[in-house]
Amino acid sequence: MTDASSRMTSHRPYLLRALNEWIADNGMTPHLLVDATMAGVQVPASAVKEGKVVLNIAERAVVRLMIDNDAVSFTARFGGVSYAVHVPISAVLAIYSRETGQGMALPDDVPHDAEASGDHEDAAHAQDSPPDDDTPPPGGGKRPPFLRVVK
Repeated sequence: MTDASSRMTSHRPYLLRALNEWIADNGMTPHLLVDATMAGVQVPASAVKEGKVVLNIAERAVVRLMIDNDAVSFTARFGGVSYAVHVPISAVLAIYSRETGQGMALPDDVPHDAEASGDHEDAAHAQDSPPDDDTPPPGGGKRPPFLRVVK
C-alpha cells in the first residue's frame, strides 16, 4: 500500500450514508443494527437486547439525523420520551430496510497495523474472501433473520 492509501479515511460512513439514501429513496424504512456494548454508544438501556439495538432512522421517526464520518446522531422518542442518540460509526454493524431486509452488514476497516507490519496479503485476503456460511458470526449466536448473504 502507498502512503496515500494508508491515510484514507474510513469507508464505513460513506457506505452508511449511501445505503440510507438508497433505502429512503425506495420508500422503505432504514434501520441500523448497533453494537450497544461499544464505547460511546448512547441509547436508552431499555432498547438494548443481548448487547444490540435496532434503531429506526427514517425521517419521520427522528429529528436532526446527522451521519458524519465519526458518528450517527439524532433525537428520537423511546416509550414516549425524547432521547438524544449517539452511535460511533464503528458501532454500526448493519443498515437494512425494515420492509425487505435488504441492506448491508458494514465491513470492518482494514487495520493500518496489519499494513505497517507487512501483512498486506493477509489483510487483502481477509477483505477479498467472503465469510464461510457455516461459520457463526462474531459474538456467537445466530445471524439475525433479516440479514442474508447476497452473492
